[in-house]
Amino acid sequence: MSCFSRSIRIVIVLTVAAPLAASCGNLGGSNSDKPRVIAGFYPFAYVAERVAGEHATVTNLTTPGVEPHDLELTPQQVAEISDADLAIHEAGFQPSLDDAIEQNPPHDTLEVSKVLELSETRLAEDTEDGQQDDHEIHPDESADVDHSSHDGDPHLWQDPTLLIPVAEQLADDLASADPDHAADFKANAAAFVKDLQELDHDFEAGLADCERREIVTSHAAFGYLADRYDLTMIPIAGLSPDVEPSPQRLAEIQDLVETHNITTIFSETLGSKEYAQTLADDLGVTAAVLDPVEGLAEDGSGEEDYLSLMRANLAVLQEANNCT
Repeated sequence: MSCFSRSIRIVIVLTVAAPLAASCGNLGGSNSDKPRVIAGFYPFAYVAERVAGEHATVTNLTTPGVEPHDLELTPQQVAEISDADLAIHEAGFQPSLDDAIEQNPPHDTLEVSKVLELSETRLAEDTEDGQQDDHEIHPDESADVDHSSHDGDPHLWQDPTLLIPVAEQLADDLASADPDHAADFKANAAAFVKDLQELDHDFEAGLADCERREIVTSHAAFGYLADRYDLTMIPIAGLSPDVEPSPQRLAEIQDLVETHNITTIFSETLGSKEYAQTLADDLGVTAAVLDPVEGLAEDGSGEEDYLSLMRANLAVLQEANNCT
């Protein structure tokens, strides 16, 4: 008999680190026969949709057009989290979710960073000769730019390959909880992994030969992308899009733009475009949008998804950096 004698609620959120776990657990009070997947914001909602397929309903707590950092939970959403059987989470992206899980914990948790640590350990064991993976290119360090330091950076989905172990772990957990659909979860994850690998290949090929490799972004949301594809991120602000850059920082960026012959200043889909646009106007360069893919735009077509948004990013990067 399936573990789903009652429905399982599953929460996918980014929040404070907790032990990696997965189990069927005590079931929440939904009337649906399908597991209910609740995501804190878009990228993990998309992973859940792809892996669960038709065997779960997926709800994104952050509505289109809302900056996910600013999410404030309703009492109903807090209750849904408390009733959940599995939380998939990573530290600190949405403080309101951090608090909700700490104060009203779901039955079990799966910590994304733990999944990635296990994946990196396996990779290290497979490459004991010390050779760096051909796709893992890290530029030389500089005081002026941001390359490979991810302290506090939750934007791991900007490297498509980092979603692969997350999807596979989710498939394993769903299969354990609902053996009747184990094959479907595994097949869905495999199809998604193939799409992620193709996306990664497109980025590697599309950014292999560029006139410049520096990108000026409105905040430090692209460190994982920069590491993966040998780019140099120059953020106007730090990890929080709400932090106002200092005059000194703006002057530093102006010098870097002129030094590296940068032609484009990138703003974001959901965040403020004020500083990026002003800086671009002052320097006589182009302003464009590079999407952190933290959430969907309110005025979108409804056809966008993680893969299409990332490929749109690839296109604007190729144009901005004159890649051939």
